[in-house]
Amino acid sequence: MIVLNGEPFIRYNLQALYPFAYQIVVVEGACLSARGNATADGHSRDRTLTVIRDFKASNDPGNKIITVTAEDGGHPDGFWAEKDEMSQAYAKIATGDYLWQIDVDEFYLPKDMERILNLLGKQKDITAITFPMRTFWGGLEYIVDGFYLRQFKVHRVFRWKPGYRYITHRPPTVIDEHGTDLRKIRHVDATEMARKGIYIYHYELLFPRQVSEKCGYYSGAEWTYGAFSKLQNWYRNGYETLKWRFHPHMVYHHMSWLERFEGDQPPMMIAMINSVNRDEYDGIGLRDNRDIEDLLHSSFYKFLRALLMLLVPLHSLLTPLAAPVRRVYRKLLNCNK
Repeated sequence: MIVLNGEPFIRYNLQALYPFAYQIVVVEGACLSARGNATADGHSRDRTLTVIRDFKASNDPGNKIITVTAEDGGHPDGFWAEKDEMSQAYAKIATGDYLWQIDVDEFYLPKDMERILNLLGKQKDITAITFPMRTFWGGLEYIVDGFYLRQFKVHRVFRWKPGYRYITHRPPTVIDEHGTDLRKIRHVDATEMARKGIYIYHYELLFPRQVSEKCGYYSGAEWTYGAFSKLQNWYRNGYETLKWRFHPHMVYHHMSWLERFEGDQPPMMIAMINSVNRDEYDGIGLRDNRDIEDLLHSSFYKFLRALLMLLVPLHSLLTPLAAPVRRVYRKLLNCNK
């Protein structure tokens, strides 16, 4: 796990992972592009680092927790160069048979984690697993879906052996000793995991403060090349007020929509929400979701949402053609000059 400002998730995520993990390596701190969300010495502005160390001291009978900071990685100023380096830092320490990358706001149902471990135990030729994702919005009762999210798959589990290397964080990529991407060997893709009913439960859009901080980071990060320069505008209109009814996801270039979720939740997530509702985390709370209820009860919204869902297969078919079409268009323009 790599983490910066992980409250309130971090404590509950460690508790959720602990029974299933052989080793938990947490790389804490900010990369240079997240300087605005960190302390002057490159660490979380909340109690994330303290929580990890307290968990290690009080809740780690198996000695599974290892904490790594930028100072440990040779950066005396406390800042990592980029997230690639942060992920490579935990890969260097990992001693198990698989790397299972987890973001601090990603959870799984316990029964699904058990199923994944059983799958890896029975099919030892698996080299990578990619998951479908459920993205929660504003509360545990709502998820956001859309054209972008239907195509977005999350690479999370990788075979791990001596000579293997973690290459990039975006997307997560591990290669074997011959330089082959593990997803090109024996890859269990997101479609297969969806058929098994196994999803990542992603709570990236749960709390207003959490979402606001994400917007601040992504809108200014160099690696986004300005693609999210209007995220603050999206936050006001797509999250805070829901004026952009069909752009509630932060990748605002693509249409998205909200749906009600009535399935099971990871127990640690329910415990976390209960602690938030008891005001145990200063400045962290859920948004007022009466506007979502109004929206979900709107017949017109339901009609338009159903129409967009019908267009998803067409969108998926045309998206791979977009880049070639643009290249041909540019060539035609050049020919006409």
